[in-house]
Amino acid sequence: MDGAPPAASPAGLSAYVLVSQLLGLMLLATTGAWLGRYRGGVAWHSPLQFNVHPLCMVLGMVFLQGDALLVYRVFRHEAKRSTKVLHALLHGLALVIALVGIIAVFESHRTKGIPDMYSLHSWCGMATFVLYLLQWLLGCGFFLLPGASFSLRGRYKPQHVFFGVALFALSIAVCLLGITEMLLFNIRDSYSHFVPEGVLANTLGVLLVAFGLVVGYVLTRDDWKRLPLAEELALSMDFKTLTEGESPGGGSQ
Repeated sequence: MDGAPPAASPAGLSAYVLVSQLLGLMLLATTGAWLGRYRGGVAWHSPLQFNVHPLCMVLGMVFLQGDALLVYRVFRHEAKRSTKVLHALLHGLALVIALVGIIAVFESHRTKGIPDMYSLHSWCGMATFVLYLLQWLLGCGFFLLPGASFSLRGRYKPQHVFFGVALFALSIAVCLLGITEMLLFNIRDSYSHFVPEGVLANTLGVLLVAFGLVVGYVLTRDDWKRLPLAEELALSMDFKTLTEGESPGGGSQ
């Protein structure tokens, strides 16, 4: 009824979201510790420019992308329009940060005379970034900007949801490839001896997988999905009527 307090979040959801954020902060801290302690730190116009790449990719393509996917689970009682905008903004910020990381690695390679785009990590990484950008553009076009009909949005939504989760998983897989590649380049001879840098980087990989599993679990729980508010159901029916010429009862005009 009007004026009633919003329903509480489903049991367990808040705990899993909290765990995901703690894991996210831990993986960011571990990335910073690895780069700072063993790779010399991060700087743009210096030999350390390459280190901007892993930092930006973990921050953008994993942490922020994961948080963007959780928006519809966390903000369950806010207006759908506001939730959509936040979802799009977080994905957009992730794309910008990832682009900075891509520019950093290309400039670093050019400075050091290293070839570009020859490894499996670079192929999968560039494909993931391009598909992520396309996913963001299509999502904004279908769901945020006016123009797409109700039925067109309904047909595209399953693809949008699937590729959202798939690209998140691909982003984590590409990060794991990158960590392994970086370790083999820098500590190939000592990696098998459980040197501290190798252990720390492996720990980062485990945290990436754990973050992905927790976020994935939250996203795949059907009973944790955001339910439309009463006013949103009415607006959806009005939107369908306006865009498809159907009456609320389903008859054609």
